Amino acid sequence: VNAFSKANIYGKGLTVQDSTPISLILKSPENFIGKTVKISGMIIEVCASRGCWVYIASDKQYEKIQVKVTDGEIVFPMSASGRMAEVEGIVEELKMSKEELREWKRHQAMERGVEFDPASVTGAEKIIRLRGIGAVIEE
Repeated sequence: VNAFSKANIYGKGLTVQDSTPISLILKSPENFIGKTVKISGMIIEVCASRGCWVYIASDKQYEKIQVKVTDGEIVFPMSASGRMAEVEGIVEELKMSKEELREWKRHQAMERGVEFDPASVTGAEKIIRLRGIGAVIEE
């Protein structure tokens, strides 16, 4: 059961009843790593090359979380940008060295079709994201 009158289902759909605020996951990720959660929010960006990730706006201003899916298992359409979604997935923490982070950001810039400045990466970073299992996106 989802909150939308008309919606498209992706992947395995939804099984988790209650949504967890994105701000809570980002504030205390250690409480969620490895757990399956459902998040809700507006899709603010979609991977332009393969539809393999989306960014969902947090309930807190200026925050967002990436939902990454296995390539080809779920393909998010570009038309999903600006639509509300409920997404289920497993919270992951990516620990990246400076070099790994530089390569990851270079790859993301390529997918977006934008320039990347390697000097913009100044150190290692931990990234919290969801490994997407299923989603419901309003039509």
